[in-house]
Amino acid sequence: MNKLPTIKEIANKLNISASTVSRALHDHPSIGWVTTMRVKRLAEQLNYEPNFSAISFKQRKTFTIGVLLPNLSEIFFSTAISGIEEFASTKKYNVLMGQSLDDPDRELRIVESMKNHRVDGMIVSVSKNTTSFDHFEQLQHYNIPVVFFDCVPERRDVHYSACNLESGMLKAIDAMVEKGIRGIGLINGPADLHATKQRQQIYYKGLKMHDIPFNPQLMCSTDLSKAGNEAAVHALLSQEHPPKAIITFNDYLALDAIMVAKSKNLVINKDIYFISFANLPIWSYMSDRPFASIEQFPQMQAEKATEILFSLLEANAEDPKKVAGYQQVIFDSELILHAG
Repeated sequence: MNKLPTIKEIANKLNISASTVSRALHDHPSIGWVTTMRVKRLAEQLNYEPNFSAISFKQRKTFTIGVLLPNLSEIFFSTAISGIEEFASTKKYNVLMGQSLDDPDRELRIVESMKNHRVDGMIVSVSKNTTSFDHFEQLQHYNIPVVFFDCVPERRDVHYSACNLESGMLKAIDAMVEKGIRGIGLINGPADLHATKQRQQIYYKGLKMHDIPFNPQLMCSTDLSKAGNEAAVHALLSQEHPPKAIITFNDYLALDAIMVAKSKNLVINKDIYFISFANLPIWSYMSDRPFASIEQFPQMQAEKATEILFSLLEANAEDPKKVAGYQQVIFDSELILHAG
């Protein structure tokens, strides 16, 4: 096997120091034009490639960021990944991916692995089952900044990019009331999830704005499994006075809900209306789709989180106190109509 050429080999052939070669390869102004050209010409002839491990060691950087998401196969998160990678590539950074599959133990192991790989920073959408954030706090001891997006901790001392669900959800309730519908149900997510609490509070607010009494029988939760989703839909539609419209926690729940409704011979967007989060692209290809979706802009959220992370990396903040506060950006959601 042929040995890869080194800076030292180039230096010996040109009878100059290794430091001069290194400076010439980086166009350092202290090295003359002739020397720089001689070094670069010989480096090209020898097929020299920089030793990025050595560069990383010297600069104390790996030029890699870690990204931890609940599920890489979900369109919402694959869209987010595109935003992260595009931004990172402009900074000449690589992206190391991991998925928690909504398992807190798996999330913890991935964080530990990324710490051991010495990622320079992390972008995280937390598992829906995460209740402790100690593993993220420990990254501060290794000068690894963390920026959350979408599923973010319910606390003030973190950097994050998220979406304001209220604007889109209130418009959804407005749209149902305009159609003369007052029996509006909600199928929410797991009780401990921050996003679940958000949706519930907005639901209460939307009903109150239209003087609609809250009926606890029209609200239920699911663990977001297919079986759990179907059970929740059956529970609502089996009421003596079932809801005419149902807001679902996400698009995948809406898909299951639509199938259950059809099995009961209900006509979608006539006998029953669904409104979902967060606007899957596949809706445009389906004949049976929700009345509307609440767009959460995953790519914009992810791009902003990446921008925040690189602002922290570029500041080289060894101590969070050196950063002037925590960067927190919130986008307004929008109601996207799929049916008239």
